[in-house]
Amino acid sequence: MHLLKDIYNRDFKTLRVSLLSRCNLSCVYCTMGEDDIKDANHTAPVDSVTLLQTIQQLHDLLQLETIRLTGGEPLLYHELIPVIKGIKAMGIDEIKLTTNGFLLERMAEQMKDAGMRSINVSLDAIDEDVFFLMSKRSHVQRILDGIDKAVDAGLQVKINAVIMKGVNDTQLLPLLDYAFARNITIRFLEVMAMGHLHAEPAKYLFTQEDILSTIATKYNFKKINRADSSTANYWQTEAGNKFGIIANESEPFCHDCNRLRLDSDGNIYGCLSSNHPISLKHVTDTQTLIEKLQQAMDQKQVAKFVGSELSMLHIGG
Repeated sequence: MHLLKDIYNRDFKTLRVSLLSRCNLSCVYCTMGEDDIKDANHTAPVDSVTLLQTIQQLHDLLQLETIRLTGGEPLLYHELIPVIKGIKAMGIDEIKLTTNGFLLERMAEQMKDAGMRSINVSLDAIDEDVFFLMSKRSHVQRILDGIDKAVDAGLQVKINAVIMKGVNDTQLLPLLDYAFARNITIRFLEVMAMGHLHAEPAKYLFTQEDILSTIATKYNFKKINRADSSTANYWQTEAGNKFGIIANESEPFCHDCNRLRLDSDGNIYGCLSSNHPISLKHVTDTQTLIEKLQQAMDQKQVAKFVGSELSMLHIGG
């Protein structure tokens, strides 16, 4: 085992794996509302055997503890179940996934049986009209039914909601009430300076302070100590319900980030603020892989998150 570390002496135990760059929603913070599912420029997803070989190579060097599967929308990946089973067979027990939930009702039990432990479901609105405004799709009830199915299947579920000023900020309290009624932890995300929003994130930024002020109109709460390498700050209400805020702009968490990202084209990234993908394609020998990983780790930073012109759809959400 090689003790690979970045320039801040951090090692990396979490790998986010983007299975494909295609999505069945067109959320405005990711795609400007374009219909990306019809985009002919999407590359074909790598097959599960090749993907698992790459993950195994990385695991051999890094001794990974957590894999998070992302996309695009990972439930569109036809070999999702074999990938989950393959990761489980490597001895990695913390297998997680981030999904928009649109196909979750039919996939939840299969994922749990294959070895999935927990999922994050992106849900930016409860109201059907606002959901359409955010995602350019209808039928938010499909996601709500999927969440219920995932909970029934025994998956640990968190809800992620990107809050955009003037677009869906009216949904903050309804989303919170929905999550609290089901004893589900919800996390609110400040909009990220990624892709088409890189040049103007402040236009839609609903800050951590704004979020807390809104919640304070209905609930009393206190802050919980932040866990090492956590992406979110957490608070707990007097009734014991927990909510978090991922404050990329207001309170970045770069200083103890322990994540690397593998995109669906076989590129690895050390940081979302880097525009420099490092290709792992056709890398078979250990020494070259070590050098590539070290390049990715050298991208890590401890300063403020500055974002990138790369879309989260392509680098992995």
